[in-house]
Amino acid sequence: MKLISLVIILSYSLLVGCQDTTPTKLTIATAANMQFAMKELTSSFTIQTGLPCETVISSSGKLTAQIKEGAPFDILVSADMKYPSDLFENGFATSAPETYAHGRLVLWSMTEQSPSLEILSDETISHIALANPKIAPYGSAAVEVLEHHNILGEVTDKVVYGESIAQTNQFIISKAAEMGFTAKSVVLSPGMKGQGRWIEIDPNIYTPLAQGIVILDNQRGQLDQAQKFYDFLFSQKGKEILDKFGYSVF
Repeated sequence: MKLISLVIILSYSLLVGCQDTTPTKLTIATAANMQFAMKELTSSFTIQTGLPCETVISSSGKLTAQIKEGAPFDILVSADMKYPSDLFENGFATSAPETYAHGRLVLWSMTEQSPSLEILSDETISHIALANPKIAPYGSAAVEVLEHHNILGEVTDKVVYGESIAQTNQFIISKAAEMGFTAKSVVLSPGMKGQGRWIEIDPNIYTPLAQGIVILDNQRGQLDQAQKFYDFLFSQKGKEILDKFGYSVF
């Protein structure tokens, strides 16, 4: 009887010893404007906590649609409050979203021309890039800017839409579009800083880009880990990183 018990104990010990103790990665659905800031945020978070992260980058609207279809994400870091609020109201989030930062819109060009809102109507500008306003908050803000300056009608035929800020950036970087609207965090990112020319758009002429975060209510068993990242984003270190990338934090 003692021998049987010993065998059971040894077998259990071997089983436990062979189990993978590597922490499960947090999967963070991230709005494209946050792509570069998120890389630094997750790196700092992992160093601090030992919890690994992976990010899925797309427009806030597309990510929200994927979440509703069952995508295995733990957190949504959105470019606005609309999409995280929608997820909470429809039972996909554990609590109401909070604003973690306000984004800033810029007009960016990789050409020799100096960017300005006035030049967008000029015949030398053939293409203007902006994110799809139906699914990307920064695209919606860009449309508001064009409407405010009464030039949307003049430039409509020049506009090329990216599925997200990430694709919009590619249009600008490749010079497929002479100018385009993007997030300030992009032009301040390590890989893009000093590239091309840009101007910041007056934030008073577009709806404030209040960016929201929610922890998603799913069956992945990652709620405690997700809460740790949530708290980190609002910590002093998280705010310092966001400020570095041009976000307004409070």
